Amino acid sequence: MSFPVVAIVGRPNVGKSTIFNRMTRTNRAITSPEPGVTRDRHVGTVEFEGREFLVMDTGGWVPRSEELFDAAIREQVKFALEECDVVLFIGDTQTGLTDSDLEIAQLLKKSNLPVVVAINKTDNFNMEAEIPAFYKLGLGDPQPLSAIQGYGFGELLEKICEVLPESGGKTVERPRPLIAVIGRPNTGKSSLVNALLGEQRHIVTEIAGTTRDSIDSVVKYYKQSLTLIDTAGLRRKAKVKEALEFYTTVRTQKALKECDIAIVMIEAQEGLLAQDVKILQEAVTYGKGVILCLNKWDLVEKDERTAGLIAEEVDERLSNINFIEKLFISAKDMQRVHKVIEVALRVHEERQKRISTGELNRFLKQLMDRQPPPAVKGHDLRLDYVTQAEAEPPTFILFSRWAKLIPENYQLFLERRLREQYGFDGVPIRLFFRGKKQ
Repeated sequence: MSFPVVAIVGRPNVGKSTIFNRMTRTNRAITSPEPGVTRDRHVGTVEFEGREFLVMDTGGWVPRSEELFDAAIREQVKFALEECDVVLFIGDTQTGLTDSDLEIAQLLKKSNLPVVVAINKTDNFNMEAEIPAFYKLGLGDPQPLSAIQGYGFGELLEKICEVLPESGGKTVERPRPLIAVIGRPNTGKSSLVNALLGEQRHIVTEIAGTTRDSIDSVVKYYKQSLTLIDTAGLRRKAKVKEALEFYTTVRTQKALKECDIAIVMIEAQEGLLAQDVKILQEAVTYGKGVILCLNKWDLVEKDERTAGLIAEEVDERLSNINFIEKLFISAKDMQRVHKVIEVALRVHEERQKRISTGELNRFLKQLMDRQPPPAVKGHDLRLDYVTQAEAEPPTFILFSRWAKLIPENYQLFLERRLREQYGFDGVPIRLFFRGKKQ
């Protein structure tokens, strides 16, 4: 499934980050009355009336400024226009139409992308009198909006959904599993993909998407077809580091939403950084199969003490998601590269696994006889029934008269026992607890 992308653009301090937060129902983007706060990049998911799309917040566009951060933000916006399907342009009724707005409008017209215009800070009837001036942008009907009050958001999302491409409309059917190679810049993503494609001699085809899409390679591994999603490719050299990282973030989020298996690449010598852990946790949250590849292992494996310390640190940092698969590879030297596809296919099978209701309840009865949950407030919390609601990821519903009282540590214990009994290596599993009807 292909997820459309909407980019929010506009001058500094028009409320882009507040709009992003309200659309995604998060507080990820920092908001402030001071202009220029958003220098980082944020990508989130929006769901509205059955449609789902990604939205990205960009920094305020300052034309012709030679300040380093302003140049970085302009590069971010240019990358956003290459990557997105729809642009959400934000104006401001308090300052009215400005020359910067008109310059941004000219840039958007050249992009040939659908543009939705929203004029923020329309907090009262008097401010609506400023709206007609924005017709001079030549980008269509401006939508009055108040990000603080929430006014106009329903109408805005309706307009966005009207111009979004139909789901999958631009995407050629891709054989599953979809395996995304993701990670920070310069961790060896392209080297791994090239090594895998060089090793497999039965490449069926290469799917070239639009200019904003990565190139997906359809590979036949023995008799199994699969699709490699390479997020590393850049269409042009980034002028500034911030723009490159922005582009990487957008590609990563889109690949995580679309894939079945996420291969997260890190440099073995550097170990796990905070950004790596965040990507891994997001992959788990999305319910994807997860493989951590520690690349350039050839540079550390000769030093057994260093290699041991790195492996130990990784296990410690990932103790709460220790079910993910880990591989120590060297894409450059082809060390254990063949294991990557082998493990990915096995994780895909684990993610599709279904356990019969009868088998699950035999397992549950034995567990309740030996290790039932402790009583809470005098209530017997024994679980009476379990069923697997779905796969991809495996999702289980467990029934108890006092489901809301089951402690978190016992929930984690149940997950461990399910994994010991049935596997699910490399795959997050989800447990939902429901009370029995009285």
